[in-house]
Amino acid sequence: MLLEYTGERVIPDQMKPTNGLYLEHIARYYFSNPYAHGRVLDFACGSGYGTQFIAKTRRREVSEIIGVDISEEAIHYAKGRYNHPLASYQIANVLDPDLPQKLGTFDTLLSFETIEHVPDEQQFIKQVWHLLKPGGTLVLSTPFGQGKHKPSSEPFHYFQLTPDEFEALFKDFDDVEIYHQRGVTIEPPRKGVRYFLGVAVCRKPCS
Repeated sequence: MLLEYTGERVIPDQMKPTNGLYLEHIARYYFSNPYAHGRVLDFACGSGYGTQFIAKTRRREVSEIIGVDISEEAIHYAKGRYNHPLASYQIANVLDPDLPQKLGTFDTLLSFETIEHVPDEQQFIKQVWHLLKPGGTLVLSTPFGQGKHKPSSEPFHYFQLTPDEFEALFKDFDDVEIYHQRGVTIEPPRKGVRYFLGVAVCRKPCS
């Protein structure tokens, strides 16, 4: 099956190894790799390449990983192209209020380039909260922009948060670590460097 390229979806089989979009996306999965353990949920997994990557590279630490995406086409492609004994794929809306009952809770939740695609970022964070086990780890990324109350120039984005708005998303979490990404480099922010994307690692409190 040939998965249609939308301009944002990463499909490694249809991209050159030097493609900047692909390299930036896979860099986020490499970055998140050490944090993945137990039951893992990959929000908006797209073509499934990252879900399989975590399953393969963290096979001793991960008991299972579920990739969910709203696109039936993407999930069908992921099942055929990126299958793995530890990985499964399901069609789901990440804001479905019944999702925690359908899927259970997770030790790790990965969310790359997802929150900007939903109209309410606070509802998204609440959903993440319900899906994480106490003490569970969240790794989330999103591109920076003009702010949540201003329209984005990207046609598929409802908004693009400022760095301060991004950091404020995690006020109820513990052990919050904020990183910024420029190209394939993910690092603590440095003065004088313009970054295009934020990456947060944080933990849901145990009580």
